[in-house]
Amino acid sequence: MEQEDFTEMEPPPSPKPSFVRNVNLAAMDEDYLYHLALDTKHNDLKDMFRDVKFVCFGGSPGRMKAFAFYMVKQLKYKITAGQTLEDISKGSDRYVLYKVGPVLSVSHGMGIPSLSILMHEILKLLNHAGCDPGEVMFFRLGTSGGLGLEPGTVVISEAAVDGLLRPYMEVATLGMVIQHPAFLCPELNKELLEVSKSVGCQSVLGKTMCTYDFYEGQARLDGAFCEYTEEDKRNFLKRAHARGIANIEMESLCFAAMCHRTGVKSAVLCVTLLDRLQGDQISTPHDVMEEWQCRPQRIIAEFIRKKLGITD
Repeated sequence: MEQEDFTEMEPPPSPKPSFVRNVNLAAMDEDYLYHLALDTKHNDLKDMFRDVKFVCFGGSPGRMKAFAFYMVKQLKYKITAGQTLEDISKGSDRYVLYKVGPVLSVSHGMGIPSLSILMHEILKLLNHAGCDPGEVMFFRLGTSGGLGLEPGTVVISEAAVDGLLRPYMEVATLGMVIQHPAFLCPELNKELLEVSKSVGCQSVLGKTMCTYDFYEGQARLDGAFCEYTEEDKRNFLKRAHARGIANIEMESLCFAAMCHRTGVKSAVLCVTLLDRLQGDQISTPHDVMEEWQCRPQRIIAEFIRKKLGITD
């Protein structure tokens, strides 16, 4: 039976921006953001975060720490002599959270469950801080496997699809399966594509397939289990590529779906580390990959600089 093609679905309109849509929060005396080691009783979240305009997410704690220090230079941010940036969530071993002026740099771990937890708490944090959801932008910066692209290319996601190429995330809630659309902001994507050209990073617009697994879910042949042939794998990846899928990773579906539910402007930028149509394993030298992984950061840093009117 021919699989239904969901990849050309029109995105539904985004709702009016709002960080939270939960009436229960207003009745709570205290909100403990457990995985960030912050709470509304012992931390003045308004004083700490009310000026936030840009939230940048990435999987690796080390990479997001490095991005925070990179933004110190890019924003010409002044740090008092004898001090340094500090992980605001150091009381937790789940994520890291750094603040550089109006920019948050936060790690989300690997996969949808880890990202989902963080997104809930970041959204609540910004709500408690009194930030304007119409003025804050979210960015996911990551790595991925490309489809038919030269390694090192940055994919700016137009939408995220699941392993069945459907542009929504399914969440089991109260015994029911709820579908949340996973589209991203086309106007923001166009701006980012222009910025990528200005900083010399090869970038393309395309759809991103997000899977719940790194091996079988991504049709790899090199996992502990594999019950399909190389021809099966190649046919699936070619079919996905023909339907506009430019890359594969493990978080964009949740990120896009949760941002679409809030109405907050958001974008996903992932550099490709290999062409999955050519193989499964990454053999690129470490120093080359390090430069590739910085490309999404360079694009977002320049975008933020432009928005803040910062020039060299």
